[in-house]
Parts: sequence; C-alpha cells; structure tokens
Amino acid sequence: MKNWFRRFMAGRYGFDQFSAFLSVSSLVCILLGTWFSAVLYWGGLALLAYCYYRTLSRNFYQRRAENSKYLFYRGKVTAWFGKYRMRFQQRKQYKYFRCPGCRQELRVPRGRGNIAITCPKCHTHFTKKS
Repeated sequence: MKNWFRRFMAGRYGFDQFSAFLSVSSLVCILLGTWFSAVLYWGGLALLAYCYYRTLSRNFYQRRAENSKYLFYRGKVTAWFGKYRMRFQQRKQYKYFRCPGCRQELRVPRGRGNIAITCPKCHTHFTKKS
C-alpha cells in the first residue's frame, strides 16, 4: 500500500503552503456552513476540491506560481499586522505622525510638548504636540 501511494504521487505537485491555507479555510467554511449557510458549506467543499486538484496536479509551473503569489500576499498582510502590532506595543513611548509633504510616517517620543519635526525624506518642517 505504501509503495502504491508513492508511485501514485510520483510526478505530482504535492502539498504546499497555499494548499494548507485552502484546506484549513475549507474546513472552517464547511463547519460554519453546517450552522449558518448552505452557501458557505458548498463554498468550503469547492475549496477542498480545489485543494485536492492542486495537490494531485502535474503542472508544477502553474502550482508554483500560485504558491509564490499566495506567499507574496500573505507577506504583505503579515507585515501590515506586524507594523500595527509594533505601534500598539510602543504606544506609551512614541507617537506617530504623517509628514504633510510626502505622507511618510514619523515616530517621535511622547511627552516632549510641542516639538518641531523635520521629515528625513523630504525635509519638511512642521510642529506637533507629542
């Protein structure tokens, strides 16, 4: 049985990060769909079928391109949440402002009163209360 499965999977793409995301999200949709909506249930089944299709596919180039696109967007989302997580952790020490000239985010220490801020990117001067 073990050798049969190895021979069957030879030359197929297999399981990657995007497939893992699809399988977990399909299971969540199926579970939520059993309680709330038939559309979620059938959508979860469609996601699961697509996950199996990707795993058993022999088109390595297309599957690798899908996975790299998924990893690119996942990196953007995790970086966005990481930025706001860091800002939340530093909320007592620093205050954040946007430069009126170039919209660059600037971090200044809290509790210094009115301070003159110079943007390091466009060298615009402005005054804010920290």
